[in-house]
Amino acid sequence: MVKEEGKFKWLEEGDGGKPIILLHGLMGGVENFGEMVDFISKEYKVYGLDLKLFEGSILKVSVKSLSDYLYDFMNHVGLSSAILLGNSMGGHIALIFSKEHPEMVEGMVLTGSSGLYESAMGDSFPRRGDKDYIRKKTEEVFYDPKVATDELVDKVFEIATNRISTLKLLGYARSAIRHNMAKDLPDFKMPVCLIWGEHDKVTPPPVANEFHKLLPNSELHWMPLCGHAAMWEHPEEFSKIVLKFLDDKF
Repeated sequence: MVKEEGKFKWLEEGDGGKPIILLHGLMGGVENFGEMVDFISKEYKVYGLDLKLFEGSILKVSVKSLSDYLYDFMNHVGLSSAILLGNSMGGHIALIFSKEHPEMVEGMVLTGSSGLYESAMGDSFPRRGDKDYIRKKTEEVFYDPKVATDELVDKVFEIATNRISTLKLLGYARSAIRHNMAKDLPDFKMPVCLIWGEHDKVTPPPVANEFHKLLPNSELHWMPLCGHAAMWEHPEEFSKIVLKFLDDKF
């Protein structure tokens, strides 16, 4: 069920257990979590926050401002704490938020998270007007290139050919590089579940190992035949890992 109130738009499913907030990546939306929501919401209350990355002022383009947006959202829906589940830049937002508001984060699930390694977020991408290139870059997100449907490629192409959206895209990428979390992670106390695609080309496997090494209370799970968006490519297996983590820790 999608709700809209004030400046917020979010997906809300389930009515039991601890609240879980889903945070999507730079080129995505809450729809990226797809079937996973069905599995998780059977046992937990799930909020999928639309980060509205390409709306609003270009002056407020930063991962820090998105952390502030999450803070405002939690206050809006009356959540004093939650478990954060972030993919790609969504994971980075969860990390920044956890640094600033540790009392509001009971645990985290990170998959293909940025925060340590950002080479893929804004180097030569996007090339405006080159749809074949956009398709190639979109397919690289997944182990199975067929997951990059025409509809998804069209959505990415639309962002990549809009001048303001492109400027915002690069702004977020630069902001992510500035907000490297390596020095902060050893101070994190909450349990963290890392779920990584073995074939992730955007945040490759060594990134997951580095997160695991730096986060003192973390566990690392590998997803075979999987790229950068494990919850999208393998929603059932991903959900099983998440549910076991939650059952064990909470």
